Amino acid sequence: MFAHNKRLQYTVRVEQPNPGLANLMLEQFGGPQGELAAACRYFTQALSEDDPGRKDMLFDIATEELSHLEVIGNIVVMLNKGAKGRLAEGVDLAGELYRNITGAGNDSHVTQLLYGGGAPLVNSAGVPWTAAYVDTIGEPTADLRSNIAAEARAKIVYERLINLTDDPGVKEALGFLMTREVAHQKSFEKALYSIEPNFPPGKLPGDPQYTDVYFNMSQGPGEERGPWNQGGKWQYVSDPRQQMAVDGGTGEAEVKLPKDDLATVQQMAARTASNPSADPLTGAELGMRPNGSDGATPSMPL
Repeated sequence: MFAHNKRLQYTVRVEQPNPGLANLMLEQFGGPQGELAAACRYFTQALSEDDPGRKDMLFDIATEELSHLEVIGNIVVMLNKGAKGRLAEGVDLAGELYRNITGAGNDSHVTQLLYGGGAPLVNSAGVPWTAAYVDTIGEPTADLRSNIAAEARAKIVYERLINLTDDPGVKEALGFLMTREVAHQKSFEKALYSIEPNFPPGKLPGDPQYTDVYFNMSQGPGEERGPWNQGGKWQYVSDPRQQMAVDGGTGEAEVKLPKDDLATVQQMAARTASNPSADPLTGAELGMRPNGSDGATPSMPL
C-alpha cells in the first residue's frame, strides 16, 4: 500500500524558466537511466525476493525512487512554466513564441507542443518510456550487480545535467539526487557481498578448464597486459591455433540426423547447389548496358 505525502523529499527551487533545460531533465524522468525505470526495477525485484532483508531494502529504495521521480518531474514542470503559459494563451507573436521555445536548440518545442510543458514519460529525445528498461533477471547476485551499474549510470547523467545549468536551486536538487545514487550503490554492494558466495552469479560454477583462461583475440599495436589478463590467476593464450576448437574437437558444427532427415537434407543441398564453373548473364549486368551485345535493346522474358 502506498500513501502519498505532498511534501517533496527535497525542495525544488527554480530561479527562472528554461524550456531547453527542462527537456534535457526528462532523461531522468522517462529515460533508461531515470527514476521511473529504477523504481520499477527495484519494486519488481522486491516482489519476488525471498530474503526478508533484501526484500525490505528493495521496497524502501523503490519507493524512494518514486519520490525522486516526483522531484525531477517538478523541476521539469517549473522550468517549463513560463513557456507553457505563453503557448497556451498565445500572448506572444508567433515568431517570438517560436524563438522562446526553440532557443535552446534541442527538442523542447516538441515537448511544449505535444505535452503542454508537462512532465511526459519520454526521454530528452522524445522516446517513450518502456518496460524494456527494466532488466531484472530474477537472480539476486546478477540483479544486484545490475542495480549497482544502473545507479552508477544515473549518477553520471546527473553529473552531466549539473554541468548544464547555472541555476543554483536546480543544481542543489540535482546534487541531492546524484548523492542518493551513491547511497543506493552502497546498499546494493553491501547486500551483494552479504551473499556468500556471490560469484559467479547463479548456482552453477564455471568449467575450470576455461574460467581462468584469457584469449588474446585482438592482436596488434596497442596490446596491454594487466591484472585482467596476467599473473598467476590467468592462463594467457595468444597463439590463434590454440584459440580454435579448445574442446579438442574439430571446431566444425555437427548434428546427428535421423536417416530420413539426412536423405532429405542431402536432396535439398543437391537441388540448391551452385555451379562453380557457370558464368550466367544476370539482370543486373543487363541493366548496366545501354544496349545488348549486338547493339539491339535486350528484352527480358516476363
